[in-house]
Amino acid sequence: MTLTSSSLTVLSAGHTLHHNGVFSKDGQWIVFDGRNDDTKIGENSTIGIVNVKTGEEKIIYKTSNQTIYGPGVGAVSFSPVDNRVIFIHGLSDANAGKPYAMSRRTGVGIDINSPYSPFYYDARDIHFPYTPGSLRGGTHSHCWSGDGKFISFTYNDELIEPNLRMVGIMLPFSPGVKVDSAKGNNDGIMYSSIVTTVLSNPKPGSDEINKAFDECWIGQNGYTRQSGAHMPYAIAFQGNVLNKEGKQITEVFIVDIDPEKILMDFAAVGKAGEGPRVPKGIHQRRLTYSEKGLSDTRHWLRSSPDGKFIYALAKGQNEYSQLVEIEGNTGNLRFLTNNNFSIDYSFNLNKEGNKIAYVAQNSVYLFDLIKGVSTKLTSSENGKIIGAPSFSPRDHLLVFNQYSKDRNGNDFLQIRKIGLPE
Repeated sequence: MTLTSSSLTVLSAGHTLHHNGVFSKDGQWIVFDGRNDDTKIGENSTIGIVNVKTGEEKIIYKTSNQTIYGPGVGAVSFSPVDNRVIFIHGLSDANAGKPYAMSRRTGVGIDINSPYSPFYYDARDIHFPYTPGSLRGGTHSHCWSGDGKFISFTYNDELIEPNLRMVGIMLPFSPGVKVDSAKGNNDGIMYSSIVTTVLSNPKPGSDEINKAFDECWIGQNGYTRQSGAHMPYAIAFQGNVLNKEGKQITEVFIVDIDPEKILMDFAAVGKAGEGPRVPKGIHQRRLTYSEKGLSDTRHWLRSSPDGKFIYALAKGQNEYSQLVEIEGNTGNLRFLTNNNFSIDYSFNLNKEGNKIAYVAQNSVYLFDLIKGVSTKLTSSENGKIIGAPSFSPRDHLLVFNQYSKDRNGNDFLQIRKIGLPE
C-alpha cells in the first residue's frame, strides 16, 4: 500500500519537527523550529506553527540577538492539554567564548495565543548557595507526561562533569522557583529535579550507569506494578552499563516518580563543588538484562497507553535495528519486526497504541501491533526523509520531515502529511 503524501509547508526555510508532541491538543496546529539541519540548534532563531488544514505558517518566537554562537532555539513540543509549547533555548549571553552548548540551555515556553512572550519552565542558578528546584546546566529534549502536568528532560550540568548526561523532571510548583538575578541565572515556573543516578566509572557487571538518556513517560496515566499498586507517574529511560567483560551496552531502566518526596528534599540541589543528586526515596531500577542491549541508532523509548509495554530499537540476528516490545513488569523483550533493513530513526505510536510509524530506506512505514505486519506508506522518492513520523491526536493523519528543492534548487526541510485509511 503506497499512499500519496503532500507538502504541508512550502516556504524556503527549515521546518524541523521534534520527535514528540508536534501536534496541538486539537490537532489543528503543528509546531516546528526553523532548523534546516538537525545539528544547528545553536544557530536557529525561530519557532513556528503551521495549520494542518490551510498550511498557514506563523512565527511565534524569534531570538533577538542571534549569531552563529547562539542563543539558538529548537526541539519544540506542544503540551497535550493546553496551547503552550516548550523548547530548548540557549543562554542569552552566548558568544564565541561561551557558545550554545548542551550544558548552557534551558526550557522556554510560549503560549501560541500570546506569541513572542516567552517564559522559563526550569530555573537556572549557577551561584552557590543553589536554590532548591533549580538546576545549573542544560535541559534538553523535553517530554510531557500524559496529563500535561510534568515534563521530563535530559540534563548536562555546566559546573560538574558537563559530559555526564542524566534524566530529570519538572513538577508543578505554584510559587515558581525564584533565584538571584545574577548573570547566567533565570527564574522558572516549575520545580526541577534530577531523578537518575549516573556515575563516570560504573562497575562492570553491575547495574550502575554512566549515562541516562532518551526517556519516555510510562503510560498515559502511569502503570500497574505486579503487586497491583498503581504508579501514576514513572519514566523509562535508556542507561549505559558495562557488562562483565567491560563492554558498554544500553539497557532499559525505570524510575517511579513521587512528587512529594522530590519536593521535600531541598538538599538534593547539591552543595558547592558537587552536582545535583536524586532526592531521597527516588530509586531507579534496571528492567532489561539483555546480551547485546538496545540499538545504537538514536531513538527515544515509547510506552503503550496502558503502561504495560515499552518500545525500543534493538539489533536482531542480522544486526539490523528492529522494533522491540518490552514488558514493563518483567523486562521480557520480544522482537516485533524482522526486516532485512534497519529502522533509521526514532518512532512514534498512535494514540490508541496499536500502530507504530517509523522511517527506513527513505520511506515511511506503518507497523500494525495487532497484525504484526509492517506496511510501506511512501515510495522511496527524491529528498531525504529524517526524524520520527508523528500521528495526529485527532485525525487519521501522519506527518514527517523530508527535504525538498525550492525554485532555486536549494534543499529545505519541509513537513509532509499523509492521510491514513480509517
